Amino acid sequence: MTTAQPKGRTTAGFTPSPEEPLAHQLLATLAQHRMASTNQLHVLLRPERSRQSVSERLNELLGKHLVDFVVLPQSNRTRVWYLTPKGARLTRDWPALRGRPPYPITSATAASLKTPHTLTVLRTHLEFVADARRRGDEHGHLDWTPEVFHSIGDGEKVVADAVMHYTLIDGQQRRKLRAFVEIDRATMSSERLAAKLIEYARLWTYDPQPAGRRRHPTSQGWLRWYPVFPRVLFVLTGAGRQAMDTRISGLKAMVAHHPLVADLAREVPLGAVVLEDLEEHGPTSDVWVPLTGGKPRSWTEL
Repeated sequence: MTTAQPKGRTTAGFTPSPEEPLAHQLLATLAQHRMASTNQLHVLLRPERSRQSVSERLNELLGKHLVDFVVLPQSNRTRVWYLTPKGARLTRDWPALRGRPPYPITSATAASLKTPHTLTVLRTHLEFVADARRRGDEHGHLDWTPEVFHSIGDGEKVVADAVMHYTLIDGQQRRKLRAFVEIDRATMSSERLAAKLIEYARLWTYDPQPAGRRRHPTSQGWLRWYPVFPRVLFVLTGAGRQAMDTRISGLKAMVAHHPLVADLAREVPLGAVVLEDLEEHGPTSDVWVPLTGGKPRSWTEL
């Protein structure tokens, strides 16, 4: 197992500016990510300070009815925070969140139903944040956007669990990378998981122009949002190793046998990883399985 680490790297990676009030960053983060535990917010926003400093700000926001929380079962009373409708209205027009539709959670029951998946998505994000800080790259709390919708025609949409923006920095060189991230907690069949690749292949080829109009070679709909089609990353957890290996094999089989997905794979990097491997070794280690075949590698080298 190797870890890609640029030579001569001495600078620390991106961390949120302490000049911006922590309360403001907490509200923005909850608006972006829907919900987060106290510990996740601490790691994401103020890793160099005490967890108590984050808890105090959260309790102040709770007193102003801008946030609320649910307690995770069997977790030593771990609190998971989310915006109230009042908090969602307050953050709706903030510049960093412009265009981000608000999804206020209106009850503790609704929060509890969303918690397992939402926290796993954020758990994945934290690994990229920590790796970026170690490496001196740029990837912060607002560079990961959950639940991104794109039309693929016929009234259908592909919904990415997250879209990631990441900037690799090596001296004066900067390389911007983007990725669609799919989090699989083994709650759907392996066939349905592999079918997500067909949706991304449809997005890759989708031409939103009216029927009958001559197709321009650069008319793909995704060019409205991305200069290059984002790589597609699958992160798997929630099952035994053999089951997760089987699910990755299903993804590789879809690439091999579906013509549209095979075309996508020739142009777009596709990879899969087990979340626990990501947490143990880091995203830029050789833990990603290329869905086109080959040895595991860093997500940046797929």
